[in-house]
Amino acid sequence: MTGDQFLFLILAALSTVSSLLVIFQRNIVRSAMALVATLFLVAVLFLTLDAPMVGFLQILVYAGAIMVLFLFVIMLLNSALLEQRQNFWWGFGSLTALLLVIEILFLVSKSFELDGRSPSLSGSFGSPELLAQTLFTDFVLPFEIASLLLLVAIIGAVVLAKRGA
Repeated sequence: MTGDQFLFLILAALSTVSSLLVIFQRNIVRSAMALVATLFLVAVLFLTLDAPMVGFLQILVYAGAIMVLFLFVIMLLNSALLEQRQNFWWGFGSLTALLLVIEILFLVSKSFELDGRSPSLSGSFGSPELLAQTLFTDFVLPFEIASLLLLVAIIGAVVLAKRGA
């Protein structure tokens, strides 16, 4: 086992532990902080996989902007009331999580070649140039649909804010 593989396994184990903390924490704010740690660890995993663009976007978009939004929502909600509610869907959620773990393990086991090595990647994997080329040529329609969806959401938020004021 090389040093890179060992570092990857340590980071993957830490991100797994922090994601389990997200699920099993009773305090909502602590759960959100564990989610921030998970998102940072996933960003470091991207950096170790030679995908710096994706890693930095992970930090900026998810660990930065989205988590600030989550924390604002958590602070605005009455967390004491939310923690007292009984969780009716606990059994269904546990079964769904178990099925997802089994599916992920199956997919991971199929992602390696027969000799145990992972397939090699090109030298430009994760580069901003390749990402932009793929995004604006092969996936231009889904990109435009996502941008229109975001535009409609922003317009809807402005209309709702103006109507409430």
